Amino acid sequence: MARSPEESLKATLARVAPGTALRDGLERILRGRTGALIVLGSDRTIDSICSGGFEIGIEFSPTRLRELAKMDGAIVCDKDASNIVRAAVQLVPDSSIETQESGTRHRTAERVAIQTGVPVISVSQSMQIIALYVNGLRHVLEGSEKVLARANQALATLERYSARLDQVTSSLSALEIEAMVTVRDVAVTLQRQEMVRRIAEEIAQYVLELGEDGRLLSLQLEELTMGRGPGSDVIIRDYAGANASPEDIDAAVQALMDLGPTELIDLSRIAGIIGHAGGMDVLDAGVQPRGYRLLAGLKSVPKAVADRLVDHFDGLQNLMAATIEDLMTVDGIGDQRARVVREGLSRMAEASLLDRFL
Repeated sequence: MARSPEESLKATLARVAPGTALRDGLERILRGRTGALIVLGSDRTIDSICSGGFEIGIEFSPTRLRELAKMDGAIVCDKDASNIVRAAVQLVPDSSIETQESGTRHRTAERVAIQTGVPVISVSQSMQIIALYVNGLRHVLEGSEKVLARANQALATLERYSARLDQVTSSLSALEIEAMVTVRDVAVTLQRQEMVRRIAEEIAQYVLELGEDGRLLSLQLEELTMGRGPGSDVIIRDYAGANASPEDIDAAVQALMDLGPTELIDLSRIAGIIGHAGGMDVLDAGVQPRGYRLLAGLKSVPKAVADRLVDHFDGLQNLMAATIEDLMTVDGIGDQRARVVREGLSRMAEASLLDRFL
């Protein structure tokens, strides 16, 4: 399966992260105040736009990259940057490809990346920056100090948002047990989950960009995101209605992820995604969960069994009121599993109510 531009950019960032030989070579070029144009891939498409230069076919090293950058022309490496294939090459991409760049080196880099699908690195001699061009995306590499400063700010934000998400999730659980959930409660929980997901994704990008300098940041991110509980898909499935297909759930999750920053603040937009359209008036309408979210919190209950429980009891309130004997009437539920479900739901109910009122 072809990678998306974002996935390709992440893979390229990993190749040029601090601690890699390629990043060492790029920083040597910057310190030497020379420019460079480096293509990370060698195939027939690349060969077709290469003119002149000479073949090298030697093992990659930072010092070799630095010395070859002193010459005019581009340097072509293999996709893993383990070998330098060609040097002093003139790249002749399709001039009809639109580019927003003004400098010759950057214009060439962007066009080559778009035309071939191969990542291209441009080192600017005058501006002293390293720019990556990947499938139409442009990303400027920055020093570890600047990236770490932004990452630490994002980490503090993630900590606050995670604490708030825990509060609204606990409140939703208590309201579900009391049968007092409104569309607003569900929308707020989905909103907070999406906010936390986006911030965590941003920090993961910083970790990738920092390479070996991001080890501590990676541990902090893992600590804040581990044990986060059921995702947005489970909540949407709980409230989207019995007729919602798996494709409908996936589409709703994607629609939530596609919301812009301003749209994410609008709770009525989120409500519409889960099938409760009607503007602000619908937010105070009562809704009943089916029970998927709470059952997902019982790790010993397989998803298939949870689905059968929900289908059989048709609503969380009926499931909460079921006895062990009632639970055992469901296919795949024996005495032991029935007790696990009954006791697990009871513990969740007690914990949620205590968190809410204490």
